[in-house]
Amino acid sequence: MTLYHGSNEDIETIDLERGLNFKDFGKGFYLTPDKTTAMRMATKKARLFGGTPTLITYDMSDSALSSGLRVKIFPEKASVEWFLFVDANRDRQRMHPIHHYDIVIGPIADDGVVLQLTNYREGIYSPEHAAQLLQDKYLDQQYYFGTQRALEFLHKISSQTV
Repeated sequence: MTLYHGSNEDIETIDLERGLNFKDFGKGFYLTPDKTTAMRMATKKARLFGGTPTLITYDMSDSALSSGLRVKIFPEKASVEWFLFVDANRDRQRMHPIHHYDIVIGPIADDGVVLQLTNYREGIYSPEHAAQLLQDKYLDQQYYFGTQRALEFLHKISSQTV
């Protein structure tokens, strides 16, 4: 399967330690099957951090999901479980990761999701209500790689500026 990573620089070797804390699925390396989404992320990263918007294309081995890796796959639409998982990973009060998955696949929490997370944290909505409000919203998909073992199933194909 072809996956894309949008960056502000080319990446020769993936370094999981460079990942940011408090992301949707935790500290790790994120990709998407949607090329346009990755190009948008590349442009955003270059604007925020400098550098050159770069689209990096990877192949994920078909055997990755059946290799014995710890994999979590969420539905493509918002669910209560996904909503609470993202909320817990983004919780800046937590000092330790909330999971030990090698790969997590699910929706990207965009600005609309962040608004519902805020409404949930402020007690305005229950997680069930917040997830229900997101049901009709299209959410791009993301693939999180959180361990070196998972990265063994990912192979760089190309890199290009966008």
